[in-house]
Amino acid sequence: MYYYIRGKYVLKGETYVVIDVGGIGYKIYTSTANIEKMPSYGSEITMYTHLYVREDAQDLYGFITNEELTLFLQLMSISGIGPKAALSVLSVTTPEQFAMAVISNDVKMLTRAQGIGPKAAQRIILELKDKIKSTDAMPENIKTAVIEEQNNQSEAITALIVLGYTANEAKRAVSGIDPSLNVEAIIKEALKILMKQV
Repeated sequence: MYYYIRGKYVLKGETYVVIDVGGIGYKIYTSTANIEKMPSYGSEITMYTHLYVREDAQDLYGFITNEELTLFLQLMSISGIGPKAALSVLSVTTPEQFAMAVISNDVKMLTRAQGIGPKAAQRIILELKDKIKSTDAMPENIKTAVIEEQNNQSEAITALIVLGYTANEAKRAVSGIDPSLNVEAIIKEALKILMKQV
């Protein structure tokens, strides 16, 4: 319903911030990592948002970057993972660190998040990896590179797919980046390129 909200940052709590837009204060739940990055009160800020509707509430969740919102929605699509657990993951990891954890089967990294035990972490890794491998739109040559090769560029492509980009978008973004960089650095550079295209 709301893709983003832009307004004046006026208040924060332990789990939310308030953005004033034309005299209306929007209470937006977000990660502790985002709360720590907030500018001074009165500054204008844009947050990418998702309206979560249930029987007894309509809660707004928001993030400083579109990649964080995409990751939040990816996590929410996994059975047993609700908005609080998804926020918890985003509070202890960046999108690129999360993607690295998935492609390297790093259960320990994910269990740092409150409410995410070993079983939930394994389910997250399994479901997102299966999603990558079954991407119908992925050309065969990219699929082979992503699944079989273990070089930094192919791992970065895989990580970007975990974050919700298509295989073609990921390959294009990674193709112009120095392949000698480590995987996380390639992902960071690719995200900068992809964000400019939004």
